[in-house]
Amino acid sequence: MATAGIAMALLGQAITGTGQHQNALTFEPEASLNKNKYIVLIAGDEAYRSEESMPMLAKILAARHGFRTTVLFSINPATGFVDPDEHQYMRGMEQLEKADLVILATRFREYPDDQMAYFDQYLQAGKPIIGIRTATHAFRYAKRPDSRYARYGFTSTRKGWENGFGKKILGETWVSHHGANGKEGTRALIDGTKQQKGHPVLKGIKEIWGITDVYGIKNLPADAEILLWGQPVDGMTRESAPVWGKTMMPLAWTREYTADSGKKGKAFVTTMGASMDFLNEDLRRLLVNACYWAVGSESSLPENADVAIVGEYAPTMFGFGTYQKEKKVAE
Repeated sequence: MATAGIAMALLGQAITGTGQHQNALTFEPEASLNKNKYIVLIAGDEAYRSEESMPMLAKILAARHGFRTTVLFSINPATGFVDPDEHQYMRGMEQLEKADLVILATRFREYPDDQMAYFDQYLQAGKPIIGIRTATHAFRYAKRPDSRYARYGFTSTRKGWENGFGKKILGETWVSHHGANGKEGTRALIDGTKQQKGHPVLKGIKEIWGITDVYGIKNLPADAEILLWGQPVDGMTRESAPVWGKTMMPLAWTREYTADSGKKGKAFVTTMGASMDFLNEDLRRLLVNACYWAVGSESSLPENADVAIVGEYAPTMFGFGTYQKEKKVAE
């Protein structure tokens, strides 16, 4: 079965774009599994290797769960290589016109207005969104403060958009490293009451831990439903003990956002999500569960969703400048 799944994913892979500016990977599910739902994953952060984790997640969603998926990448326009340090160049956002769900794993992006228009239209339609790790500070309009979409920047002071996309849509912006980055990992504590009541996002979740630190969360809105709490641990292994004296922080939550159009949409957020965190099976399951919940397919969510990795996955340690250099999208 694993071999068949790998073959399906490889045969179902399509590279979109032209010439050296191939900017997207699409994975097609087998016809027998097809849920007729389309998920677009946007990778683009300098530190946590979303260019590695998003294709891995996209393949699981396609091969194991029947979602059609596309991954968009930050590309260096001069070389055509995947470049997480490229903040301003983006192509392919028109895919959001057809998307049923967007998974966002970006940091401090400053996309051109013609591309951000598709993202804005997606949210104005009240469609669901999932934010991973740095998505709380997904955008920063420092070089183009006159952009039509500058309100999305995490430093925004526009009325109703204070602290930008993170605060307005996801419920929180960048606050701090609550844990010691690179020294303290995270153990997730599950809200047992919500799990017992059958919250679909927590279905089959038993143990989540990861090597990234707990983010500080200052003021989640009252409508946020916290599903996981993040406990800082003294080390970066599964056995690491809790850090004495450090409080827990919200680690994963859901909420309903309200767009400027007045339409409401679902949001799921987790502040975990470095590529190495996704070696944890239940973190992958959490994201797969969240996809079912976001697109309204909770009733078909398996008791213990299959999140076996499709093909090989050898993630790179997080850090600035540690990404794999001179890689094309196809690689």
